[in-house]
Amino acid sequence: MTVAEGHWSDLSRRIATGGITAILGFWIMWLGGHPFHALVALVAGLMVWEVARMAGATDSAIFCGLVGGLALVLLVTFQDAYMLPLLLAPAAAGFLMLKSNRSTCALYSTAILVGGYGLAVLRDDHGFVWIVWLVLVVIVSDIMGYFVGKSIGGPRFWPSISPGKTWSGTIAGWAGAALVGLAFVLFANAGLELIALSVLAAIAGQAGDVAESALKRRAGVKDSSGLLPGHGGMCDRFDSMLGASLFTLAVGQVIEFPLGIG
Repeated sequence: MTVAEGHWSDLSRRIATGGITAILGFWIMWLGGHPFHALVALVAGLMVWEVARMAGATDSAIFCGLVGGLALVLLVTFQDAYMLPLLLAPAAAGFLMLKSNRSTCALYSTAILVGGYGLAVLRDDHGFVWIVWLVLVVIVSDIMGYFVGKSIGGPRFWPSISPGKTWSGTIAGWAGAALVGLAFVLFANAGLELIALSVLAAIAGQAGDVAESALKRRAGVKDSSGLLPGHGGMCDRFDSMLGASLFTLAVGQVIEFPLGIG
């Protein structure tokens, strides 16, 4: 999640937590298959749990998270059309368990499962290089946005929803994504269109960040949880990845990804 200005006191914790999760994540991405499916399902289940808590659930939030994680495991393992209704499983659980904010919980929970499914499909169908491309787009965009936003500051991007974001950090994130795309053009033999696709994926990731900020503002919380020191919760850390994954999954339905990656 890109933060524009403020103190640097959380930087060491962010680096430590980010480094550990990055090493573990890249290793499991390289393994692929069931280990990656399990990781995606675990993260998605925890994100659904956080969303249910922010929507007002208490004990039932755990149930919603378990339903979301199990549904995604089944979906990415079998990847058959008849399993697609499982995408709505946590939404249905939320409607049954929650007394308010049902629509918000249902919409965001469904988006989490669709995004997680998109990551599994990307890894399974296109290989390690493609999932690395998407992850690097999100990470580099986030890092450049964080440091440029904190260093330069300037006009706010959307003060009423995410007061920490600035235009300088946002544009720096786009530039970082373009550099990732350029690197894959030069070293992975991808087409030039990957540069534009990388920027659009970064914008989608920033949209996911803004959507999560709006959810937290509505819930009146600073972080989605305290699972990741220096970052907050799973939703705080993977909101951008969710947006980028949804974008990539949608784009893959209408155009072919640049050739030479795989």
